[in-house]
Amino acid sequence: MNAGLRAQVLVGSAVVLSLALVGAYLAAGGSSYAPEKSQDPCQHRAWTNPGSLSEIANQFSISALDGAACQLGVTRETLARALATPEARERFAERYGIDEAKLARAVRAGLLRAIDDAEEAGALSPFIAGPLRGTIEEIPLDQAIELINNADSLLGNVQSFLGPAGNLLEELLP
Repeated sequence: MNAGLRAQVLVGSAVVLSLALVGAYLAAGGSSYAPEKSQDPCQHRAWTNPGSLSEIANQFSISALDGAACQLGVTRETLARALATPEARERFAERYGIDEAKLARAVRAGLLRAIDDAEEAGALSPFIAGPLRGTIEEIPLDQAIELINNADSLLGNVQSFLGPAGNLLEELLP
């Protein structure tokens, strides 16, 4: 077989395989793809049984974002992107007409919801939840946002504060 014929066979094979791939994609429903709708942040999400501080921190952050997003009337994903950087927060506030005071109230409400959810799930002791609620009411907005974005830091600080007893905290998790 000469080089020209071999090139034509290879190109023809590539075209047939490409058409077969497109056909398989369409047969699998690829023509009707629609992104999944965001969940309503005002709807309660049940906590799973947390096995570690990291899992508790993740669920805490999601719950706090849901609570704040519900207060602001936006999706959790929209708020998470807005809280990622000061510039994103500024664009978000401008777009939705939200001032710093309203954002601070919503973020604090979200954090309080997360504390309630964690306590209800048995992931946070009432002895820690009570003082934590008081702290949430007093911290500056930037620290409250940092707490949502990095709940691991709070739980890590609690664990390091406990010192050697911190290992017991991991063992006592549900």
